[in-house]
Formats: sequence, C-alpha cells, structure tokens
Amino acid sequence: MNAELKFRYEEAQNLLQNAQLIHDETQCELALQRMAEDISRDLSDSYPLVLAVMGGAAVFTGKLLPLLRFPLDFDYIHISRYGNKLEGGMFDWLREPHNVAGRDVLILDDILDKGTTMFEIVSIINKMGAKSCRTAVFANKLLSEEKPMYADYVGLDVPDRYVFGYGMDAKQMWRNLGAIYAMK
Repeated sequence: MNAELKFRYEEAQNLLQNAQLIHDETQCELALQRMAEDISRDLSDSYPLVLAVMGGAAVFTGKLLPLLRFPLDFDYIHISRYGNKLEGGMFDWLREPHNVAGRDVLILDDILDKGTTMFEIVSIINKMGAKSCRTAVFANKLLSEEKPMYADYVGLDVPDRYVFGYGMDAKQMWRNLGAIYAMK
C-alpha cells in the first residue's frame, strides 16, 4: 500500500473508532422494510420512474429496490454540493434527469439535511413535466430551523451532527457501513 493509501486507511479507521453509533444495522433494516411497505402501498399501481441520487443513495437504493415488488423504471441523477468537503456549496449537476414528463417519479437519496438539494431536484423534476414527484430519504436530519421541504418517506431521524454510513460518507469514506454513525 502506498503512503497516500496508508494515510487514508488510517484516517478512515480513526474516524470510525472515534464515532458514535446512532442507529445499528437492525434498526436500519427495519426502517428499510417499513419504507418499502409504505412506498409499495402508494406507488405499486403507478409504474413509477425511480431516480436515485448518486452517490449517496447507492446503498439505500440497492437495498430498497428488491423490496419493491411492482414494476418500475429505474435511472439515476447526480448532483453534488459537497465533493470531499463537510459543508455544501453550489449545485453541480453531473447527470441530469431524463424521461420524466408525464411520469410518477420517486426520488431516492441518502439524507435530507437542510433540504436544499432535494428541493432543487424536485423543482427540476416538476419543471420537466412529471405527473407527480415523491421523495424518499433513508435519513432525515433533525434541525431546529425549517427546511424548504420534507421527504414523503423517511427511514430514520438522525441528530443535527455529521452522520455517515448506510450510503452517507464522511470525507468520501464509510458509505459501505450497514449502520449510521455520527462524527464526534
């Protein structure tokens, strides 16, 4: 392992060792099951277009889709405000949505933080002529201030801290964890 990779590896190990467990794997899986039931109840007869927001929604999407036992079309979008930073900046569309006109759309993302990214995505989807647009996030950050929008489906609430795991990253690390942690 070269020096840069060794440094990143040690940084990742240190980050996890100093983190606080917020929701364990069992809690995450139960929340996912509940979300799948709610989404199925509401969208099973509509043949929706499901759009995952990459890269955070990859884990959530990969676990959720097999639980949705109805026909759907799947695609992804990629918008970023973070990169490798801990705070958001300007929107950067890396892949815009396609073929949404006249469709019932379900947007999947890892977390609804301040809600500005999801608000932007929903606005674009609606401008593109979607029949309806619903949102599902695995984690909803509990903030003291109002958000511009709230998700239609939420897996788990998380505290107003920097959280990672279950698709959410900390410095581009630990998306692959099956539980949710908070940085100290």
